[in-house]
Amino acid sequence: MRSFLAVLGAALILGTAAGSVPAGASGAVPRPCPRDVLFCEDFERLPPGGPSTLKWGVDTRHGTLTVERARRGNQVLHVHTVDNGRAFLRVDDFAAPGNRFYGRMRLRVDAFPTAPDWAHFTLVEATGAGSAEVVRPIGGQYAPTVPGTFWGIGADGGPTGDWTNWRESAPVTEDTWQCVEWKLDAADNRVAVWIDGVANPELTASTTEHGGADVPFVLPTVDTVKIGWQLYQGGTTPGAFDLWIDDIALSSRRLGC
Repeated sequence: MRSFLAVLGAALILGTAAGSVPAGASGAVPRPCPRDVLFCEDFERLPPGGPSTLKWGVDTRHGTLTVERARRGNQVLHVHTVDNGRAFLRVDDFAAPGNRFYGRMRLRVDAFPTAPDWAHFTLVEATGAGSAEVVRPIGGQYAPTVPGTFWGIGADGGPTGDWTNWRESAPVTEDTWQCVEWKLDAADNRVAVWIDGVANPELTASTTEHGGADVPFVLPTVDTVKIGWQLYQGGTTPGAFDLWIDDIALSSRRLGC
């Protein structure tokens, strides 16, 4: 009986301790790549250090990509940029059936910009043939009028112009692991976003509903997807940006978090 009580007491203590750990405090939970995806990278098979793989390319300016070990022992991609630099993992020769696909990644951003006013940034960018739109399903902007920094869908380079449709219903969270998902569907040129498994109806765009000029928004036939970080204005606060990314997947079906 005494042994049973001791075991039960230890279990209760451990359960309480586990329940008291803040969400995301111990890092991303590693998840193996599903088999039926269009692209997947969990960084587990890569050597630590600079990227060494033929699966994806690198696009950097005043930035670096480094594979490193996270607190849980799994490997993640550390993205570092200075001021308005960029550092992207680049998936080339991408093709999704029907030009419709879902994306997912886990990420932790050390700090988002608080200067200059209206500083906007991109974490995911999709481009391709048939439309000049540079589609940015995962990005955001610092809004000094609120003030705050918020997630938002955006685009540039096409007929709809340069826009970031940030929403107060989607405030960013710093220094916490989160799961973000997105969908691009050429059927109605729709973009949709989920954060930690929850859809935000305001983080959507379509042919006629978007944040740009009053012309149709048309998705390209996506052949390149970039994942990482870019900020477009100089003189930033902070002066450098660090984020960690894991469990990237692009798929014809939603994979969830």
